[in-house]
Amino acid sequence: MEANLSGSAWIRVLALLTAGFAISFAVLSDPATRAEDGATTAHSTATRYPAEAPFIAENNAAMDKMMKGMDVEPTGDVDADFAAMMIPHHQGAIDMALSELRYGKNEQLRRIAQEIVVEQQQEINAMHLALGQPLAPDAPAPTQGGSSHPSAATPDHATMPRDGMSNMHMK
Repeated sequence: MEANLSGSAWIRVLALLTAGFAISFAVLSDPATRAEDGATTAHSTATRYPAEAPFIAENNAAMDKMMKGMDVEPTGDVDADFAAMMIPHHQGAIDMALSELRYGKNEQLRRIAQEIVVEQQQEINAMHLALGQPLAPDAPAPTQGGSSHPSAATPDHATMPRDGMSNMHMK
């Protein structure tokens, strides 16, 4: 069946399509409806799963901190710029793994999270060493002792031993 539309009918169809696209664009460009808006997405997710709210909040804080940390101004030194972006990326992985250790129940995932904490910290140390930067002093593992918040136990990389091996455990 062939549809023959007059010129005015085509104009109405095009006007409706254009209006539909304009409305869709307006709705999708509103931050409250976009999936990229972490706060809105996290809030709605936490509302749907209130028992998971502390995990979601910690994970989102870790992601926000990581994304801000990776937003570095180029210095002209590719190696320094790479490390400046990768160190917060690795720290973000550590912070997210700590949230899994704090709230997760799956033993396989908890084991992977433990490995992430150790391996990513070793890689952070290696990047500091490769650039001749000092490392933070020995500190208790972030999953042990004192604080319930991961950032409170995160070592200050500026004062670590320079050899980087004094507290590394080899597999």
